[in-house]
Amino acid sequence: MKSPHEILEIYDLDGNIIEIKHRQEFYDEIQKEFEETGKITKKVKAIRVLLMTTDGRIYLQRRSDLKAHNRGLYDKTTGGHFMSGHTWEMTVVREMVEELGIPTVVLPAKEFTKAIETTDVSIIGIFKEIDYDANFLSVRTTDSVPIEQPFMTTFYVGYYDGSIRFRDGEASGIEVHTLTGLKADIQAHPEKYTQDLKVMLQRYEKYLVPANQISEH
Repeated sequence: MKSPHEILEIYDLDGNIIEIKHRQEFYDEIQKEFEETGKITKKVKAIRVLLMTTDGRIYLQRRSDLKAHNRGLYDKTTGGHFMSGHTWEMTVVREMVEELGIPTVVLPAKEFTKAIETTDVSIIGIFKEIDYDANFLSVRTTDSVPIEQPFMTTFYVGYYDGSIRFRDGEASGIEVHTLTGLKADIQAHPEKYTQDLKVMLQRYEKYLVPANQISEH
C-alpha cells in the first residue's frame, strides 16, 4: 500500500536538488504555481514502464476514477515516484508489486535478453531500462486545467505472462493490446488514452516486440 507520506527529492529545472518534501505538499505547491503562472519550475524523479506478454501484447492500465489526474484514461502499464533514498531499480520493483502484485527484477540489457530466454516469466517479471529523459513533460487532465509537469524520468520495458492482482487502488482495470491494434484504437479514439502513453509508443515502438525478437534491438 502506498504511504500518504512519501518523501520526494525536489529538483530545479537544471537538475539541482533543492529540497526534500512530502509528496502531497509538493503537489499542492506545484498545482498552485501552475494555476497562477501557467508553468511548473520544480521537478521530481519518476519511472514509466511498459509491460508486455512474451508474444508482444502490451498491458495498459486504466487509471482509477478516483485519481486526481487522468482519471479513467488508459495509460502506460505503471509509473511511480522515486522516493528519497531509493534507486531507480528499487522504484520499479516497488511500483510493480504495489500496483499490480507482480514480483519483479530489473537487469542490464545483456542479462535481460539471456534471462528472458531462460526464465519462466509466468512467475516473475523481467525488466530493463531503455531511456532517461531529464525533462520529460507529462501532460495530465484535471478537474480544472490540464497540467504540464516536468519529470526526471527513466523508462523501462519488461515481459510477464503471469496473473495480475490490483493492490492499491491506483488502477481500475487492465487491457492487453497488440501494438497494431493499440495504434489503430488511439488514432480512432485518442480521448481514451493519456498523453504519456502516446509519447511512449512513438518513442519506444522498436522495443515493443515479442520476446523472441528482443535480440534485434
